[in-house]
Amino acid sequence: MDQEIRKKEYVQVTAIFTRDGKIIPQEIKLEDGRRFEIDRITDIRRAPSLKAGGMGIRYTCRIYGKSCYLFYEENYMWFVEMKTA
Repeated sequence: MDQEIRKKEYVQVTAIFTRDGKIIPQEIKLEDGRRFEIDRITDIRRAPSLKAGGMGIRYTCRIYGKSCYLFYEENYMWFVEMKTA
């Protein structure tokens, strides 16, 4: 069984910063211009990206009913794990 290969893709994120210091992402914009509104955040924790490499705050997001990970790194950049061709 082949393991799915993924790459790290840095993305633009629109987020809300709450009074108590939380960052709540609202929308992801990919490099090709596609935008995805985040329906819901189901989990937030510090975790590694096991498929694409890297470490940061991992947001488990629901977009169009599917779960995906969005990472916020210590370098203040956001990335997602994208399938490779």
